[in-house]
Amino acid sequence: MKHWKGRWLMIISAIHMGVAVALFGDTLASIIKRGVFDTVGNDPMTGAVVWFVLFGAMLFICGLILSELEKSCSGSLPRSIGWSLLVLMLVGVTLMPVSGFWLVLPPVISILREKPETTIDASET
Repeated sequence: MKHWKGRWLMIISAIHMGVAVALFGDTLASIIKRGVFDTVGNDPMTGAVVWFVLFGAMLFICGLILSELEKSCSGSLPRSIGWSLLVLMLVGVTLMPVSGFWLVLPPVISILREKPETTIDASET
């Protein structure tokens, strides 16, 4: 399976969102009951839950983008994506070693190990 990295991130995101509902369902229900708008206020727990959910959503968006890049790129993905994901993963693992941040490692390794496609410019020959 050639194009899997973006889908991998989307699956991780789905798991992340499932964990959010399982662990923080009461807090999420409270946000909805209070009408959503301006419900975080000064409550650090509600704020943490909101950021947890928003991170999951952003991870899904990153997965979508990566999936589209995989489909449209004829060669390897930009290494900057691999390095950026690696830095994010390392920061996450450093702050929370027992977390799902480790799940980002397989696509990171794959992106960084891809050999860049070299194209020969016909005007140079």
